[in-house]
Amino acid sequence: MKSVLITGAGSGLGRSLALKYAQNDHHVILTGRTDRKLLLVQKEIQENGGSAQSLICDVTETASVEEVFKQLDQLDILINNAGLGLFGPLEKYHEEDIDTLYRTNVKGTILMTQHAVPFLEKSNGRVLNIISTAGLRGKKNESIYCASKFAVRGFTESLYREWENEPISATAVYMGGMNTPFWSESEHVKDPSALKGPEIVAEQIFQEDDGRKEIIIDR
Repeated sequence: MKSVLITGAGSGLGRSLALKYAQNDHHVILTGRTDRKLLLVQKEIQENGGSAQSLICDVTETASVEEVFKQLDQLDILINNAGLGLFGPLEKYHEEDIDTLYRTNVKGTILMTQHAVPFLEKSNGRVLNIISTAGLRGKKNESIYCASKFAVRGFTESLYREWENEPISATAVYMGGMNTPFWSESEHVKDPSALKGPEIVAEQIFQEDDGRKEIIIDR
């Protein structure tokens, strides 16, 4: 059975990805900062006959990331899904906002990928980085968020070249907004219920997860 580690797996797209991979004979390693949410997803998977475990992980902290990987024996797929969104005109951002967003979206993705490499080399595995269309073009009132997603895009595209002759691969995943708790503390999207559900996005990601360089759900 192949294993997949998903960051930010307690809700939204992370949860939908966990359910989809578990339904298709993958052992799912659920990581995030909220134990209760992870355990609920784990229970849902196990009640439906799937295999899952939950590990608390703050992707911005090296010690926390190291502890997660100490507990793994095998890893075939890493999905860097954990991310934050802060929105508004440039002058409204505080320095701590910028730091918080970059630590999660950029540093977290890099740390998780660094620590996954030895496992993925053994399994000929792959990394999927959830970037969103904010990594394809600038958007009004999303300057800092887009900057962080452009950084992850650049990181991913660099991995294409760095791993060109290696047994591992990286995939950039681009999608638009979804109806998830991502918008719960923001008024940037007036009616999230009008957006597509994360289950639809998770289905396409799973179907196209074959080591290709890009999975494009929306442009």
